[in-house]
Amino acid sequence: MPADIRMRNTASTKRHVMHVTTQVPELQTWIAGRRSAGDRIALVPTMGYFHDGHLALIDEARRQAGKVVVSSFVNPLQFGPGEDLDQYPRDDERDRQLAEDRGVDLLFRPSVAIMYPPGSEIHVVPGAAGADWEGTFRPGHFEGVLTVVAKLFHLVAPDVACFGQKDIQQATLVRQMVRDLDWNVDIVVVPTVREPDGLALSSRNVYLSESERRQALGLSGALAEAHRAWRAGERTAAGVKARMQSHLDAVGRLEIEYIAVVDPARFQPVAAVDDETVVAVAGRVGRTRLIDNIVLSRGLG
Repeated sequence: MPADIRMRNTASTKRHVMHVTTQVPELQTWIAGRRSAGDRIALVPTMGYFHDGHLALIDEARRQAGKVVVSSFVNPLQFGPGEDLDQYPRDDERDRQLAEDRGVDLLFRPSVAIMYPPGSEIHVVPGAAGADWEGTFRPGHFEGVLTVVAKLFHLVAPDVACFGQKDIQQATLVRQMVRDLDWNVDIVVVPTVREPDGLALSSRNVYLSESERRQALGLSGALAEAHRAWRAGERTAAGVKARMQSHLDAVGRLEIEYIAVVDPARFQPVAAVDDETVVAVAGRVGRTRLIDNIVLSRGLG
């Protein structure tokens, strides 16, 4: 075999090595090196416990940029009293292996003390777009989300950041923060990844018993009803919500917190639905809180 072919074969089988750090100076040194090399950098902020939804974000980040940074940090600021901060699922070694296998270039896993040193007081406060829906049922949640995202944007200075549609109100607020604070970063929202039966992937799905999981399908089923109503010609928010509520009533054993029919830019209620209107739902199945949404579009099947 010619020497040049042997060399190419050796290079092609070389295993990807991911850089892992918990320290800000090490992260910033790595970022500076990539910047000096002219690399475009994508950021995927996560709380770890990776599933296929996270991997879809990583894949999109890879399409968007030459280098991919993933943060894994269970952010205490976005958990309210009585929420599942201590029980939130974690598996650092599994996450590390999944990220490396997916081609992540740097995995940033800071501690709480690193992200919020003693004396940290300044938080990012969301505006009207964060007051309702999740903002009502999880007071302070979006303040915690925007604060940690702002810190990550400052530390990584990404060219692009990828967020999941499942947390669509969060993605809307991040986009607004980027606009209002003049950050030079593109925000890409990746469609929700679902199980074959339609259940939106979530780290909290592991809390569900077998029977609770079947009940949880009521959320995605209600959204499917909203889409069918839209495709059949329903153009009022009240009509869409009534169709969803009828489905949820039939399912039963779901404690629904809200059904939101809102515009995509400001996340404010609308009376009439149109292309790109967001329909979101949140509820509890047993002790587990789940959220889901759909963006109405004539292009959907």
